[in-house]
Amino acid sequence: MTWSIEGRTVLVTGASNGLGLATSVELARRGATVVMVGRDLTRTTAAVEVVRARTGARPSFLLADFSSQSSTRKLAAAFLDRYDRLDVLVNNAGGVHRTRRLTEDGIEATFAVNHLGYFLLTDLLLDRLRAGAPARVVTVASAGHRGATLDFDDLGFERGYAIMKAYGRSKLANVLFAAELAHRLEGSGVTSNSLHPGAVDTGIWSGAPAWAKPLIRVFARPFFLSPQDGAEPIVRLVTDPALEDVTGRYFEKGVPVDPDPLARDEAVAARLWDVSATLVRAI
Repeated sequence: MTWSIEGRTVLVTGASNGLGLATSVELARRGATVVMVGRDLTRTTAAVEVVRARTGARPSFLLADFSSQSSTRKLAAAFLDRYDRLDVLVNNAGGVHRTRRLTEDGIEATFAVNHLGYFLLTDLLLDRLRAGAPARVVTVASAGHRGATLDFDDLGFERGYAIMKAYGRSKLANVLFAAELAHRLEGSGVTSNSLHPGAVDTGIWSGAPAWAKPLIRVFARPFFLSPQDGAEPIVRLVTDPALEDVTGRYFEKGVPVDPDPLARDEAVAARLWDVSATLVRAI
């Protein structure tokens, strides 16, 4: 059967604004059953109303704070309780922090939200994805992974924290995670791919230093894509029948390309998986 998104259940994280909201709108427009995940009740319910107004669809929503492993576990439990199938998981929620912060679990916040949140949620929902195969996991990464480092002795930047270094590391982890997930799901009918959606005008850089915000607004924002344009490559990875058997790839500008050499290191990907499992107590 040719892949069609119509009638399939799609869970989109980070859906209360920006890329996640734009992705939810387009998938709902194409007939998917969209479950939107946000952190804030007011903003998330407002986003649901936007999707309803623009598409006539009736998406549902769940709440989660991906800086909290407990909250992520509650999200997965709530989804599994309410929905009997999951066809697509879009890992999109993310953020950055001007200064080094630790989560309630004692983990550097950018890495915790941008990588471990994806890792834990996906792990908790894997059986439901497998049961409904063919299914897809789409992980929103960034070209910012290129040139990033991965020091397993100091994953949380106890030494030398900087906002862009932390962001780059988390996005490198996204690409490695998506590739290793594809390897572990081989033959299951569940695909796993990551992508750079482009430089998109979203709220993710609200955590940038105060001195940098005017520079972003004046010099970078005129070149940013709209969330609608940035959502297009995400929607393609979710919906394109031609990608039904494509897995373990990284996409930029809608086409598969080689990521940074470090992101292609299978030994590093396997080690990151094991370390991540320990950090979320999944083993």
